[in-house]
Order: sequence, then C-alpha cells, then structure tokens
Amino acid sequence: MTPRVTLAVAARVLAQLRRDHRTVAMLILLPALLITLMWWMFHDSPGTFDRIGGPLLAVFPSIIMFIVTSVATLRERTSGTLSRLFTLPMAKLDFLLGYALAFALIAVVQATVVVSISLYALNLDIRGSAWQLGVVAVLDGVLGTTLGLFASAFAATEFQAVQMMPAVMIPQLLLCGLLVPRDRLPGVLHGVSDVLPLSYAVDAVSGVARGNGFGAGAGSDALVVAGFIVAALVLGAATLKRRTA
Repeated sequence: MTPRVTLAVAARVLAQLRRDHRTVAMLILLPALLITLMWWMFHDSPGTFDRIGGPLLAVFPSIIMFIVTSVATLRERTSGTLSRLFTLPMAKLDFLLGYALAFALIAVVQATVVVSISLYALNLDIRGSAWQLGVVAVLDGVLGTTLGLFASAFAATEFQAVQMMPAVMIPQLLLCGLLVPRDRLPGVLHGVSDVLPLSYAVDAVSGVARGNGFGAGAGSDALVVAGFIVAALVLGAATLKRRTA
C-alpha cells in the first residue's frame, strides 16, 4: 500500500463525484430529508421521534452509502476501468482505501448536515454532545461505504449490486434495535444481532443520545464499528478481482 497512490485514487473519486451532482445531492441531502419525513410522521406522537431519531442517524447514512458505493465500485469493474487501473503499480488496498477516504470526506459533510438539521431544526432531544453524535454519524457513513465495497465483489451487474442492499442491510435494519430493542429479541435473533455491524452503529448513536458519551459505553460501540470498517476493507481487498469478469 502506498499513501500517494491511495490519495490519487481518492482525488479521482472526488473529481468524479464533483461532476455527478445528483449523486452528491443524494448522499448529502437524502438522509436529512428522510429524517425530516420521520419527524413529520411522528409530529403528533410526542416522544416517538426523540426515541427513534438517534438510531435513524445511524441507519439512513449507512444504507445510502452502501447503495452508492456498491454500484459505483461495480461500474468501475464492469467498464474495465478497474482492470486498467491495476496495470499501474497499485495494490487492491490502495483502491479500496482511496474509495473509502473519498466517501469518508462526503460522510463528514453528510453528518454535519443531518445532525445539524436534526438537532437545530427538528429539535431532536439528546443528552449527549453534538460533536460526538457527529463523529458516530461519520463512522456509520463510512461503515456503509466499506460494506458496499465488500459486497460489490459478489455482484456481476449493477442490478445485482442493488439487490445486495436487501440481502445485506435489511436484516441488519430489522435486528439492530430500531424496531424492537435487541434485549427483547428471541435468543437466536439476539445472538445474530450481536455480530451485525449496524447493531453497534445504532448502539453508539443511542448511547450518545442518552448522554453516555464516549467514556461511558458509546465509545466501545464506536470502536467496534471502526473494527468492522477495517475488517470490511481487508475482506474487500481479499475478494476484489483484478480483471473484469
């Protein structure tokens, strides 16, 4: 792995995104719009939005980043761009880290927008620090990115990449504690939820929202999310094909 090559890949991805205004708008604005829709839905149910608003800050960025990253990476492979890139002195991890770094920068902007709107426009009630909530939201966006990079290795077409979303993300959405607290799940499902990354993403956001902070539980959940990010990058590098299928 070469930092110069990694940064070159990140710069290339950012240049592509700068020309794709629709994708950038979706990445940055869609989570905030979805959060606003949920606030509107529960406007006449006091306390409901405050209960689910925090976890949604983990769920929406992760899902959106997963979809965009998996499709974009697969397009690089099916178009032959990836094969041409690998004729250069570039490791597979350089490619994946470059992508992850580029989308991490997008995740920073995304988290700033969605957290600011949630706290200051929608009056989401949290007891913790806004900056800690933002850090966790960024981690959750990067988590979706790395899971998308990993999942794209198992798809042959863009349609299959989109199909990976319900296969990979929907079970996590159902078991992460958003709909039913994880400690109330049946034993087997609770065990499954313990090995799913989105469970810890939701726990980290919920912990900050309750005021626990990084030093009182939320930090350990955030570290687990970071561990899943690293694992997804390593597995992605191991499964990424150098030649177009």
